[in-house]
Amino acid sequence: MDLSSLIGVILGVALIGIVGFEASHGQLAMFYSLEGVLLVFGGSISVSFMALPLDKVKCIPGYIRRFIFTKSRGSVEVIKLIGQLAEKARRDGILALETECNRCNEVDPFLASGIRMTIDGIDSSTIEQTLRLEILAMQERHKAGKKFFDLLKLYGPGYGLVGTLIGQIGMFGNLGGGDIGVLGKNLAIAVCATMYGTVLANAIAGPIGDKLAIRSSEEILNREMILQGILSIQSGDNPRITTDKMVVFLPAAGRQKVAVA
Repeated sequence: MDLSSLIGVILGVALIGIVGFEASHGQLAMFYSLEGVLLVFGGSISVSFMALPLDKVKCIPGYIRRFIFTKSRGSVEVIKLIGQLAEKARRDGILALETECNRCNEVDPFLASGIRMTIDGIDSSTIEQTLRLEILAMQERHKAGKKFFDLLKLYGPGYGLVGTLIGQIGMFGNLGGGDIGVLGKNLAIAVCATMYGTVLANAIAGPIGDKLAIRSSEEILNREMILQGILSIQSGDNPRITTDKMVVFLPAAGRQKVAVA
């Protein structure tokens, strides 16, 4: 589980809950409006169906899981493994890496794919072209995940505004009746819809979309690092050179960890 995502969710819910409790003097039910929930959340979901292909909509649970959980191995661990592969290839030959394919697949299927092509004797330009195409395809898949949350961020407040207008129209339409209960209900719909839209955009969709974008950038950089390691092994570089080529992708703190390892 991604600890920062968990902390952010807990902190956000706690702050909204505390402020809401204090503002309502414990009557939290006043913040609930079925009409606002249906319009803002239901309307935003309808937008995703209109804007995205069905196969992308089916991937939404996976996007949410990716926000909460992270399965990627640390860069230091990957560099250490590729360094070991480089040493084995330099000592025993490229074909000796065949026994390491399962281990590589456990760390990253992308790495395993590159190592298999290296073992098969495929030239470096073909390996690079194939793996870069895979990186490009992964990048496009990640864009679809961010796109969903960008839609919620964009249209959630819009549906909140629609709810506000509907509530106000209902309130103005009942002014002649003088029923304060009806007027209060319509005003609550208007205000709650605006609040739901704002919360959806700024406390849910926006942060999740930004986290997915950061994860995507990190994974692309990590795979570019792996690609350089694979190409270095394929060209028969010294293991230290292979490691140095990958270390340049790390910040200073990460480079110190590699040095210690």
